[in-house]
Amino acid sequence: MSVATEEPARTGNRVAAILVSLALAGNNAGSYVLSLAAARILAPGAFGELSSLLAVLVIGVVPAMGLQTVVALRVARSPSLAQGSLFALGLVTSAIVATAALTLSPLLVLLLHLGSLTPALLVTAALGPLTLLGVFHGLLQGAHRFALLAGLIALEGVGKVGGSLVGLLVSGSPTGALAGTALGSLAVVVAGWLVCGRPRPRWADRHGAEVLHTAQAMLALVLLVNLDLVLARHTLPSSAAGEYALGAIVTKIAYWLPQAVGVLVLPRFAASSGRRRALPVALAVCAFLDAFVVLTSVVLGPSLLAVIGGARYAGSTMPVWPFAVAGSMLALVQILLYARLADGDRRVAVLMWAAVGVEALLITAWLHGSATQVVTVAACCAGGLAVAGAILELRARRTA
Repeated sequence: MSVATEEPARTGNRVAAILVSLALAGNNAGSYVLSLAAARILAPGAFGELSSLLAVLVIGVVPAMGLQTVVALRVARSPSLAQGSLFALGLVTSAIVATAALTLSPLLVLLLHLGSLTPALLVTAALGPLTLLGVFHGLLQGAHRFALLAGLIALEGVGKVGGSLVGLLVSGSPTGALAGTALGSLAVVVAGWLVCGRPRPRWADRHGAEVLHTAQAMLALVLLVNLDLVLARHTLPSSAAGEYALGAIVTKIAYWLPQAVGVLVLPRFAASSGRRRALPVALAVCAFLDAFVVLTSVVLGPSLLAVIGGARYAGSTMPVWPFAVAGSMLALVQILLYARLADGDRRVAVLMWAAVGVEALLITAWLHGSATQVVTVAACCAGGLAVAGAILELRARRTA
């Protein structure tokens, strides 16, 4: 009897893994195509500008990641929890994020040496709907509705990334690409609201503190994924920053490749028994997948940059494998972070922010003489954080 009941669950898990993996792969492939098109259409300086602004956009949607994580864990623990209170929380968070981004837009112009305020304002326009989208992702993820989640993720790629690509092709400028991002993001969030049953806000939510804690931990992770690219734009010459942006694509590939693993295991982390069983498997799968990225970057070397960015980068001598290692370590860090957040461990956030501080200090103060120095710092910080996160997890298991 037990065999008969377990087999459908295994089959369902396999189907869910395939659907989510395909959706994430399509979404990330779209981002890769956008980067590839931008590298070929834009001059190196303009490409570096667009890449750094997209990195800032990723950092700006961290509250969406916090919302998704909190909502998914809440729904997994209490399936009957009212959607309206979580939707209200998303609306408030979205408004706060958009207001903060608008206020900081002039600072962004100075930090990234932008020619005008318009690109920064377009980033702000995209942040509001993208933050709210995190609620809809979390509702579907926590309820194990992975088929609908996969569809929404795929639609996000069509709307956000597709809009950016259309804007880039039409205008041939970073500003046009960001305008497409904003319009596509708005369309996607409307679709998410419809998919989740058109929830109405209920203003009695008490999850704000939990979202804040989770969001600030996720912010540290996203900063680590993108901080080196932003600092490279700020400290390196324009042409070197553009070359670094190409290498950062390899980092993103290594980081994105196992993303479906985190999506599938997060609801299981809501219970300690499920977390103990799922975490080692999740880490092993991430390591196995990223081994291919690291091996490819070692074999192809700097010639991989020409494959990504075109003939103008054919003479590059910048090593690519440190970018792959950095992304691989960050993928492991993400799984460990999910596990610790689900267990309510506040120490992991301290570790995350310590790694951010060390990386920022080393790059801005000393190690920014070349792209290789910058990426080496990023890879070492990510690797050290993965080891520290594993130690936290082992200690927690021993004391449980």
